[in-house]
Amino acid sequence: MWVAGAHAGQVQEPPLRINDILAIGTHNSYKQPMPAARMAALQQRNPQMAQALDYAHRPLLEQLDHGARQIELDVNFDPQGGHYAAGSSSAELQQPGFKVLHMPGLDNASSCIQLTACLRILHAWSESHPGHAPILMLFNAKDEQNARLGGIDALRFDEAAFDALDAEIRSVMGPGKLVVPDDVQGAYPTLREAVLAGNWPTLEQARGRFLFALDENEDKVALYRGARSSLQGRVFFVNTDASSPAAAYMTLNDPLSQRAEIRRAVQQGFLVRTRADAETLEARDNDVRRRDAALASGAQYVSTDYLWPDARFPGGYRVTLPGSAEATCNPVRQPGGCPADALEQQAQ
Repeated sequence: MWVAGAHAGQVQEPPLRINDILAIGTHNSYKQPMPAARMAALQQRNPQMAQALDYAHRPLLEQLDHGARQIELDVNFDPQGGHYAAGSSSAELQQPGFKVLHMPGLDNASSCIQLTACLRILHAWSESHPGHAPILMLFNAKDEQNARLGGIDALRFDEAAFDALDAEIRSVMGPGKLVVPDDVQGAYPTLREAVLAGNWPTLEQARGRFLFALDENEDKVALYRGARSSLQGRVFFVNTDASSPAAAYMTLNDPLSQRAEIRRAVQQGFLVRTRADAETLEARDNDVRRRDAALASGAQYVSTDYLWPDARFPGGYRVTLPGSAEATCNPVRQPGGCPADALEQQAQ
């Protein structure tokens, strides 16, 4: 769509919107290495699982400074505190509130154990970088039963847990830091209709803000959504199919087999996250096929475990945007008037 320019006879391109960008981020962004003895024991018991878990990330601040614009956190419900503290001397695990852990009691080394601590790190960084592109916060609501593997069974999520999760996020991230479903839906009957009409906030409106997406199965999404016609009053967008009234965001993690699905969703206006690598496989072989497919797919957020190469693996596999940009123009949407250089340069 073209709109009249400021001068007679001129036209202006429509403004860039959130779904017109491409950015990279990290998978399980908080994860630290599993203790050596525990990893060695797991390698004996389940070598495939051990290999898949053999990755870690630098602290969140380093990731943000290096260009990450998508962060993934696994949250574990712990309203009384102490549920995940067995065998640990961590005072943070004793406090009430959501805990950011991958597999409690097993693969549970985290750079920020308490969700509020993680959010405060992100909030402070954002305040000092107000021109940053919108950051997608991807959440898994963990309820795996890990005792059979020698870990700790997670508490189940119910509607009250999701209400508490929204409240904990809002306690750190005020309205000025969030893009929530209501911001996108506006006066449209459903969130999906707003997305199909192109009602995402503009990039300029979304600078310095965060979007939260719940990457979960149908049952958990239904619990979170409740009786709402879309996602009224909620913090999170949810992973759902394109026909849902709550559709705005999708997790489509395989850019090779899901290439056409990703492209179609992006062309329709949805936000998509995909993965450049998984379970350390691509990095070990320096196999760039999935990475290159992800960056060309149109998914607005491409997740990796390798913002930096892992020195243990030959070939130096890593994922970056051209010129180490933090965000660039989306290759499928190809918005008119989009600058060729990094989208954050003009606003830092």
